[in-house]
Amino acid sequence: MPASQPSRSQLGDLERAVMERLWSALETTAGDGALTVREVHAALAETREIAYTTVMTVMDRLARKDLVTQERDGRAYRYRARESRAALTAGLMRDTLADFADHDRGTALVAFVEEASAEDLAALRQALADLDRT
Repeated sequence: MPASQPSRSQLGDLERAVMERLWSALETTAGDGALTVREVHAALAETREIAYTTVMTVMDRLARKDLVTQERDGRAYRYRARESRAALTAGLMRDTLADFADHDRGTALVAFVEEASAEDLAALRQALADLDRT
């Protein structure tokens, strides 16, 4: 997805719930991770009262935001997350840093690290160590 896509950070609660379901399918299915509206609706309906047409509208909106791919499968569409949860998060972080002038990026990164949890700092250290090894 292009880095300039502003809609990535503007997900509503239901859009996030749909994306979570699509990411889960991407990560756990042996197939291609594509789901129909009916499959997503069934998963969401287990924990909330929601209309099928509402899920269909949200998934169409996510396709227009270019967050999911939409492909015809008979009379229905199958939807797949365009990128993994990690890739989307990394893109959001890059987009945010791109808004800073070069000299302010370091300041922004320091502010982020100062507020990071011990677990986040450990993950960051591990990721940097892994990059150094490659």
